Amino acid sequence: MQGSSVLHAFTNMGFVGLSRRFPGFPKTSGISTHVLAPREAVRLSMKPEDIISIEGVGSGRLLDLVAFADDGQPVLAALGLTATGLLEWGGFDSDRLLGWVTAQGGDRRIPCHRLEEAPETLILRADQAATVWVICTAGVAELIEGREAGCVTVAHKSAAIQGPQLPPLLGDTRDEFTVQRGSAVAYELKAGEFVQIIDVEGQQCSDFMALRADGLDRGEEWMIDSTATRSMVRRAYPGPGLLDKFFDREMRPLLNVVQDTCGRHDTFGLACTARGYEDRGFPGHLNCSDNMSHALAPYGVARRAAWPAINFFWNTWIDPATHHILTEESHSRPGDYVAMRALEHLVCVSTACPDDIDPINGWNPTDVHVRIYRPETPIRRAVAYREKEDAPMSISQESAFHDRLAPLTQHFAPARDLWAPVSYPAHGTLGEYWACRKAVTVQDMSGLRKFDIVGPDAEALMQLATTRSVAKLPVWRGSYTLMCDESGSVIDDGTLFRLAPEIFRWCCGSEESGRVLQELADARGLQVRVHALRGAMPNLAIQGPKSRDLLRKIAFTQPHVPALDHLKWFGVTIARLNNREGAPFMLSRSGYTGELGYEVFCSKSDAVAIWDAVMEAGEEFGITPMGSAALDIIRVEAGLAAANAEFAPGVDAFEAGLGFAVDLTKSEFTGKAALERNARDPRRALKGLLIGCDDVPAHGAPVFSGERQVGIVTSATRSPMLEHTIAMARLSVEYADNGTHLEIGQLDGHMKRLGATVSDIPFIDPQRKRARA
Repeated sequence: MQGSSVLHAFTNMGFVGLSRRFPGFPKTSGISTHVLAPREAVRLSMKPEDIISIEGVGSGRLLDLVAFADDGQPVLAALGLTATGLLEWGGFDSDRLLGWVTAQGGDRRIPCHRLEEAPETLILRADQAATVWVICTAGVAELIEGREAGCVTVAHKSAAIQGPQLPPLLGDTRDEFTVQRGSAVAYELKAGEFVQIIDVEGQQCSDFMALRADGLDRGEEWMIDSTATRSMVRRAYPGPGLLDKFFDREMRPLLNVVQDTCGRHDTFGLACTARGYEDRGFPGHLNCSDNMSHALAPYGVARRAAWPAINFFWNTWIDPATHHILTEESHSRPGDYVAMRALEHLVCVSTACPDDIDPINGWNPTDVHVRIYRPETPIRRAVAYREKEDAPMSISQESAFHDRLAPLTQHFAPARDLWAPVSYPAHGTLGEYWACRKAVTVQDMSGLRKFDIVGPDAEALMQLATTRSVAKLPVWRGSYTLMCDESGSVIDDGTLFRLAPEIFRWCCGSEESGRVLQELADARGLQVRVHALRGAMPNLAIQGPKSRDLLRKIAFTQPHVPALDHLKWFGVTIARLNNREGAPFMLSRSGYTGELGYEVFCSKSDAVAIWDAVMEAGEEFGITPMGSAALDIIRVEAGLAAANAEFAPGVDAFEAGLGFAVDLTKSEFTGKAALERNARDPRRALKGLLIGCDDVPAHGAPVFSGERQVGIVTSATRSPMLEHTIAMARLSVEYADNGTHLEIGQLDGHMKRLGATVSDIPFIDPQRKRARA
């Protein structure tokens, strides 16, 4: 507060108290941590006295290090290392490093230092500035067969930390400056330039406005209009992807959002005003509206007592019951940012909000930093991804198949840490749906998580962690199964494949699976390694009645593993592309469609070649790429569960409709006692609803018997095959008998009702004859 003396201050960053803590906001340490999957590489920009620590080398894990001086010359000596040979480009997914070396004008013959054995933690110190690449090497065949040695953890600690650290540059800057807390700065953006607005210390609101420069030249103020923007993008604010633009009141685009690492902002509220503080008892308080007026005055912009603004990092939401706008501390962490590209010549203003009397800025106003990048800077679209609230941030990546997907569609959405296609305009969602039902489709499913569980206690670990009997699972077979917590709630679902007596591969939806496995192994003292494959193994789903015919043309198998035609439902094998020298891949007869289908798991370096082979082989069968929108229709028809829909925290496996995947005859698994109790006295059941119209209720819509709510809709779609809407719903068991007539509530649950009849699921092919064909 202006004119006051602060006698005691605090920050939320790293705060841990008896009744309040902020695990999502750890203290800034100057350490960046990278977990390298097999065949992955990371680049580190090191300054003198910076330290690298490496954990996980040895026991078959190999690590290569290469280092370059500022002039691009090899400089392993900067780390106290000598060359042990030349870098082997085939030992990792080398596109990024090769592109970097080519851009530096370097030679492919690069001396490297290979680590085969190392102390539990290896420490390396730089004695000069260097660009260091750390490479987790592995053979493609070893990766596919589960014989790779797992991840390596690399931590980079900066020696010179003076205040908060800014995120790495996104490219070549034209200008950058700091907006001091409680102030505002105006600046120009030329068409095509990028602006990056950075929350330096975390939980700091930054109000933003942009005006057309050509309008100001004519004395007209054409600025971002929040209402027009929300109407055009059909959401509260734009984000990276298809609906990414801010518009003026004539619905002309001014900027598009390219990257956003926070994802929580406000477009409803004004920038803070003098009156707002006065009404709360703080006359004379600094405010963003006055600061914006002062900063924009040199550009001829009229003063406003209350500025409309895009309030970056201000965490607001609308209460669905009262429609009040609510707020609390920001989600933004230190270094979070929004990057936008100017579509016109603009005059912009950014603030560092001075509000220190409520949680908007975490009670603690701090600085905002702004960078302006030149138009030729290659900044790709991205959002942030964190495996857990306190995990390091990564920004979303393009999948290994992206070079083939991008020419076919612009409609991508985040799928965990990757961009996944939603639909393809040449076919449309319905065209993709019918191709899966009648012919064959291919879909990028690389966002799935994969874990290899290896060692003499691998079976014992998976027997404890999952709900089906792993002891009954033969080599070259898979099983759909669940991981539950002690209350019987489903943590994750997935397919467990057995590749060898002591090697399992768990393909699932969440990194929490890996943490569960690690904790169980530690608690029981098991001799087992859990390898998180992270992005090392992209995969395609090849689904539909012609999928087997397609794969017969390209899948070569050796005599010691099952052949394609020997694979029954949930069978798995190791195949190669076309012949014995082709790219290896894991081939499973599985999928998420209820149709005959297969999944192909390969290395990133072979992904494009495998996509090309699949598309060429599938041409005679009418192969069609499929996105997530069509898949969601098909999986609802097939009665297949989805996370945060059919199963969610507080919903046990039986209530999620997944009791078929629970073996209560097993001696022990996590959640067994709770599931035994709940099986004896069930309260809710997952059932189908046949709806006699084409209205599609939303997830969570209430289900009624008369005036009383008796359940909720978990998923719904209009079924193209049945030609009416269907839904899965969790119902009280008293109302779960087939043929019971219920109603789905809309318009506050009572103002509109959709008639529905309870049915079994799946809705189509209940005996799974298609998948078993």
